[in-house]
Amino acid sequence: MSTPGSLLIQNGRVIDPANQVDAIADVLIEGTTIKRVGPKLAAPEGVETVDATGKVVCPGLIDIHVHLREPGFEYKETVLTGTRAAAAGGFTAVCTMANTQPVNDNRSITDYILDKARTEGRVRVYAIGAVTRGLRGEELAELAELAEAGCVAFSDDGKCVMNADLYRRAMEYTLPFGTPVISHAEDQHLSKGAAMNEGVVSTELGIPGAPAVAEDVMVARDILLAELTGAHVHIAHLSTAGAVRLVRDAKARGVRVTAEVTPHHLTLTEDAVRAFDANTKMSPPLRSKRDAEALIEALADGTIDCVATDHAPHALSEKEGEFDHAAFGVVGLETAVSVLLDRLVRPGLLPLPTLVARMSRGPAHLLNLPGGSLAPGAPGDVTILDLDRELTVDPARFHSKSRNTPFAGWTLRGGPWKTIVSGKVVSG
Repeated sequence: MSTPGSLLIQNGRVIDPANQVDAIADVLIEGTTIKRVGPKLAAPEGVETVDATGKVVCPGLIDIHVHLREPGFEYKETVLTGTRAAAAGGFTAVCTMANTQPVNDNRSITDYILDKARTEGRVRVYAIGAVTRGLRGEELAELAELAEAGCVAFSDDGKCVMNADLYRRAMEYTLPFGTPVISHAEDQHLSKGAAMNEGVVSTELGIPGAPAVAEDVMVARDILLAELTGAHVHIAHLSTAGAVRLVRDAKARGVRVTAEVTPHHLTLTEDAVRAFDANTKMSPPLRSKRDAEALIEALADGTIDCVATDHAPHALSEKEGEFDHAAFGVVGLETAVSVLLDRLVRPGLLPLPTLVARMSRGPAHLLNLPGGSLAPGAPGDVTILDLDRELTVDPARFHSKSRNTPFAGWTLRGGPWKTIVSGKVVSG
């Protein structure tokens, strides 16, 4: 990225939950960092200005759960296309999961990903290393080496580490690094062969289902292991009311457990599967209305710490054919902000400052990342939202290589207007 000069964002509604700011103000970025926030700031000579009148100016949004697919699956996504999608969606930073090919279970793969990000990335990219070698769940990956190479967390996401003793040792091993272990909580014996949530809808459709308890039992196990070891466990893509209750209770006991939720689990239910559209097939599956309501409540009250998209691109061919055999996963980077503004903030289910907090301060705090704040000296990463922007989701216009969204054709109000990384406008 070229070295930027100064940028003055004027007259926007600045929402910075980390510093309890919600007011009409200006934001001055000098070089790559925030210089000052305040009303009617004087514009330095030669400064570039952005008029944000009527817009919302907030710390750059951070997505701690994406799949950029590189190396190994470049036909689905690359660092370049994935970070373009992130910038278009209002995200200034993303964390990419380890299920690449080869798996990110050693320094050479981490170095490759981060080098790619430096040369081709449109936003900041952080790497998440594997917990076990090859994601096989049999022996620990080179955790110390991965941490030294810059991995900000460890996860076998896409697979659950079923061996509790191995997972305990992973938690103990990561304690000195101060990095969380991110749990894909799914008992693979209970969910074996499932393509959706187990319940009335799966029975009616004749599609094999995974019971909610397949998630709950692993969330319970991982909370108990975190309690035993003192480690920080983060539950990925929380999707059940039972898991919400477990996390809430554990936090009350002082266990170091945090959680994330996806836009699709907040705004869709198992009823969406009735169309037999494979773009409604993901892991964990879309759950019941009761589950979705519990997730929204938990996001509002802080039981769930952040929103993450679980952006999982797939080629068209992998989503065609029978629902049972289609790939799991949906893209999310380019739709998340608009879906949440339209379906949660607009109807009053979630206050706007809370959503901003769960997409900026929350994820930054969880993984000890720079950003999440507009305080002087913070990175010059800013997302500007237009709450009145109207759009219809058109997958053909995505920056991502993949089109597998459950929100195609949705008409939404509100979305990202400009994305600024290190003082440079990268989208909008």
